[in-house]
Amino acid sequence: MGALPNDPRNPNGLKDHLDDLDDLREWQQPLRAQFPIITAHPELAYLDSAATTQKPQAVLDAVHSYLTTSNANAGRGAYPWANATTALVERTRERVKEFLGDPDPDRSAVHFTSGATEGLRSIARDWLAGFLTDGDEIVVPFADHQANLSPWLEARDLLARRGTRIEVRQLPYQDGSHDYDPAALAALVGPRTRFVATTHVHHVYGGDMNVHRVREAVGPEVPICLDAAQSVGHLPFSVADLDVDFVVFSGHKALALPGSGAIWARGTRGPAFRPGGWSGTPNTVGIVSLAAALDWLDAAGTDRIERWTVALAARLTDGLSRLNAYDVLGCRLSLAAGSTVQRRRSIVTFRHREIGSNDLGFILFSHGFMVRSDEHCQGSAGETDSSVRVSLHVHNTPDEIDALLTTLSNL
Repeated sequence: MGALPNDPRNPNGLKDHLDDLDDLREWQQPLRAQFPIITAHPELAYLDSAATTQKPQAVLDAVHSYLTTSNANAGRGAYPWANATTALVERTRERVKEFLGDPDPDRSAVHFTSGATEGLRSIARDWLAGFLTDGDEIVVPFADHQANLSPWLEARDLLARRGTRIEVRQLPYQDGSHDYDPAALAALVGPRTRFVATTHVHHVYGGDMNVHRVREAVGPEVPICLDAAQSVGHLPFSVADLDVDFVVFSGHKALALPGSGAIWARGTRGPAFRPGGWSGTPNTVGIVSLAAALDWLDAAGTDRIERWTVALAARLTDGLSRLNAYDVLGCRLSLAAGSTVQRRRSIVTFRHREIGSNDLGFILFSHGFMVRSDEHCQGSAGETDSSVRVSLHVHNTPDEIDALLTTLSNL
């Protein structure tokens, strides 16, 4: 299963990540300077980007410019401001397709939502519930984020009230690695399997869930929905490579404003997706911020953002592995260079063996570290005990990781 970053069987594992920090330092420093809330509080370390990201100045400027020059309702008027807003919304749909590496943008669709939770619920309510018939089966994750479980159970209950009975099966996981189990999934899939829901990067363990193996296990015909809340804006993304049918993400976790998000729908397996009901007024300010955030991410380079944050996570995990008082959650081998299991991304979650996680969160804030400390909105089969989650983005630094480790070592 690979080796730990500091394991003598793999002596270059941690070194490779540390080299990335050295190689990218000159690139990272001016990017950090573009986050006003970060530079305004040098005494604090924001380590909670999996919950929401901070916003670079370019996003704030785009929002300010829109609100002070052309703010209007989209699709509701014929005057220049309204026309400009309508055009901006439509351009952003195409911008999302481009950012996601859409190989067939003329066939696919993008719909804006308030975030990933509402996006997943919309797919469950407006598409899945009308797609399934009596006796069909769906496979969904019970140990990922609650937002990627509840909507599918709600769809089952909605259908039951209509007299249609479907079976909800649990997406199987491998023991120890917290990865999906493709062999068990392949054995679970049958002729009535109509839909599979998955997660790209796990919000607690930080592991890449190897979605390509899900496609191999379920075959070419079953629609797959991907919760990409922890991947879009954090690493390079390609729907062409992933071969999924829906991608749902939150703008606020990709450097845009809260209340923004999107559904990308391939439109080739099953009926075309259309949100139900009257659409109403779109969140034009959120859409403006999303377009600006995607431009900023492309300019910065999501490949380099991934290298930087993975390297910081490796530095933290290596340091925690040397402290006897802490247990790191998830697969401890996942940061190893050349690991045959998951790649861990920008999230590291851990517990102190004597100090409760909620107390530890308060202690860390007293030292200037803002972390997440609770149950992390887990699904029914996930972790039930609280833990401390550190989640990183491009503005974080090796000095912050080292200071955090020093504080943890003194507790």
